[in-house]
Amino acid sequence: MAAHFVGETPLFALADGTIHRWGGGAPTRAHAALLAATPTADCRALITSGEDGRVCRTGDAGEPLELAAVPRKWVTYVASSLRGAVAFAVGRSVWLHEGPGALRELQHARSVAGLAFSPDGERIAVASYGGVSIHPVYPGAQGAKLEWQSIYAGIAFSPDSRFLIAFMREALMHGWRLDDGQHFRMTGYSERIRSWSWSADGRWLATSGAPSAILWPFEGFEGPIGAAALELGAPRGDAPVTAVACHPARAEVAIGYADGALSLAGIDDGAVRMLRPSGRGVVSAVVWHNSGSRIAFGTERGECGVLDVPR
Repeated sequence: MAAHFVGETPLFALADGTIHRWGGGAPTRAHAALLAATPTADCRALITSGEDGRVCRTGDAGEPLELAAVPRKWVTYVASSLRGAVAFAVGRSVWLHEGPGALRELQHARSVAGLAFSPDGERIAVASYGGVSIHPVYPGAQGAKLEWQSIYAGIAFSPDSRFLIAFMREALMHGWRLDDGQHFRMTGYSERIRSWSWSADGRWLATSGAPSAILWPFEGFEGPIGAAALELGAPRGDAPVTAVACHPARAEVAIGYADGALSLAGIDDGAVRMLRPSGRGVVSAVVWHNSGSRIAFGTERGECGVLDVPR
């Protein structure tokens, strides 16, 4: 379900609740069954949650440390902020964990369907049916309510905090320009968007859900409003794009497909380089090492790997 570099070590989190550490050693069990995973902002640990009501932090040693627990509940979403706070969702409640024993609850009228901290960690956005609520995490930050009647599956702030993007259960995205509340739709997908990634310069949002990777421009005041999307990567017949990851420094996108293939595409020139021609199972996770020289990936059938990617 998730692959992330924690320091120099790739960690692979599986749906059965186990976390595998690349390079040897027995897997460790963080949960009875995994529901969500996200890296900390400093990339020193992986935050996970599961059907056992636990929220855990796993570092490069591979041993999970319990941060919080809500007995007999499913913890469906987790998020980590630049300032070190962790948020997790249980039903209609979002809990903010800001240190040992420090938990704060934010209640909502409907079940939570997405969490995202703003890039500066000052605010947290919470999606539920019918809209998104933005809450201040610390005194002085501004809250907001954004309405749109649909079923949500995830949300993300743009790197400059000017836009908020919601990923729907349908094959589309909905967005808001936060300066004035202008909202817009982003369509053209063949299936639900399950993977997204911002380019290193914040100019592009790469997404899965189509035969090619779809990139939306976020330059200028209008951003993607009224703009055409860019398509990257050679389509592979009936195998759509299922995972994307932008390079941490260069204008390139790693693209995973439903047939297990992996490619690398240049944003500026569209050039495509095949990294892995095929594999076992749908590519469900792709992530770059901070150096930009390695990729870790995983598939829905439990296959995983690390690839060197020469410039």
